[in-house]
Amino acid sequence: MLAVRIPAQHRCDTPWCCCGLAPDTAIGLLAAVRERQGRVGEAIALLHTRQHITSVNNHDRLADLLARHDRIGELRAYAASEYHGHAARRLAEVLEERGDVEGAIAAYRQTDGSPVRRHRGVVQLAWLLARNGRGNEAIEVMHTLVDSPGGVEDWLVDTLCALYADHGRTHDGLAHLDALKTRRGGEEERDFFRMRLRLMADCGLLDEAIEQARAHPEGDTWYAAWTISDLLAEIGRTEEAVTVLEPHAPANGGPLAGYLIDLGRVKDAVALLQQRTSEPVAPVWTGTFCTEPPF
Repeated sequence: MLAVRIPAQHRCDTPWCCCGLAPDTAIGLLAAVRERQGRVGEAIALLHTRQHITSVNNHDRLADLLARHDRIGELRAYAASEYHGHAARRLAEVLEERGDVEGAIAAYRQTDGSPVRRHRGVVQLAWLLARNGRGNEAIEVMHTLVDSPGGVEDWLVDTLCALYADHGRTHDGLAHLDALKTRRGGEEERDFFRMRLRLMADCGLLDEAIEQARAHPEGDTWYAAWTISDLLAEIGRTEEAVTVLEPHAPANGGPLAGYLIDLGRVKDAVALLQQRTSEPVAPVWTGTFCTEPPF
């Protein structure tokens, strides 16, 4: 039944072209059947014929199949060309599990190819180095990426700041954010400002961080309150976190309820959550994108 869903020439243009079972989906399912039958070679050959869907939920089926059956040479060759970098990550995971840290590092350093694979590979390499006691190398790897063309993306800068904080170099992280702010003419995106607040809190400047957050042009918004309350709660100032969130209860009901439970105010938390369930359902999206943060 699956085989007949894999026509020789047809390729779907939309996800529901073939009533939800597109040829690439059928290929993946049939490959799973072949593997269970012990026909691993046929399963591998099938997965090599995919045209569109090569990865699902950040996992590549072919890479996982090759790893399960210890076909490392084939996995290494596939990792060199796979667009998303998921195969390279799977190769590195296998090598690290076997104690071959240098081999895992080499797998991530093959960053030629798509920008997606390059960025993901460098981030994964940095965390690999950090796990193996090479924190300064991890920071240098991320620093180089962030300073490269196209490297100033929030998730990349966030990774660099997290590494600075994890390795006791919060002041270096703040200096890096200062440099980025200078490069942008003194302007700082909200996400970068949030990173700044966390680094300030990590180096003992929590009250100063909260003061800056409140003085920010968006300091009275519900998402600013969420950021401030997180900083307070992390150092045990949960009652203050509740005070910050209460004026924005409808939007921050979930985290507020959590803090109320931590304080033993379970009935208040339940009442808050019951109030949220009675709110009207949000209207169906009309095709107009939101222009107010957070996007």
